Amino acid sequence: MSIKPAAPIERRTLHDELAERLRDLIIEGHLAPGEKLSEKDLCEQFGVSRTPLREALKVLSTEGLVLLTPHRGAAVSKLTLADLEEAFPIMGALEAVSGELACARITDREVSHLRALHDAMVTRHQNGDLAGYFELNQRIHQGILDAAGNPTLSHMQRALAGRVRRARYMANMTAERWAKAVAEHEDIIRAIEARQAERLGLLLKTHLANKLNTVREALTGEAVGDNSTYVNL
Repeated sequence: MSIKPAAPIERRTLHDELAERLRDLIIEGHLAPGEKLSEKDLCEQFGVSRTPLREALKVLSTEGLVLLTPHRGAAVSKLTLADLEEAFPIMGALEAVSGELACARITDREVSHLRALHDAMVTRHQNGDLAGYFELNQRIHQGILDAAGNPTLSHMQRALAGRVRRARYMANMTAERWAKAVAEHEDIIRAIEARQAERLGLLLKTHLANKLNTVREALTGEAVGDNSTYVNL
């Protein structure tokens, strides 16, 4: 009997689930920078044993969200401007590649889905719903990455995504910068709809550079001009 090969069934491990929950708590500021993470308390909170918890903490350590110190345990890492200035340009380059690959592979249905997410995100902006805006923003970027269809690229981006998302929550966007970010996303969606791979890559890279400028200003009080002029050609 001939059996058609099936797509593998993805099963998330317990430590993956724990890593995701702890990642969100750190990124959204519920666990403060420098805060010591008690294994006993976390095991009780999530109803798990120490083994999957320790595996989850190792994952978050590789993402730069948790600091593991021998004989002292785990603590939430402190995010410095130097960390961000190191991570953001790399993330911008990876997002540019994901955009270029996505343009070659994305289906009409996926494009329509991204447009719907964008339109919903614009509504969140109009309503002043920052949390809802951020959630949809993340889904759009993830949708572009998924459309690229490159597991290696996904793995590389995942290693930096936590720091980038965390920085986004740290920075209080002005109304002007928020409106500019929405306009940048409109350009991104239009480039996807037109399958303009090179332009999309440049737009995504510049979008990340402008995010870094927003975070830098929030952390230092030093205003930096954004890079939008490079893509509005």
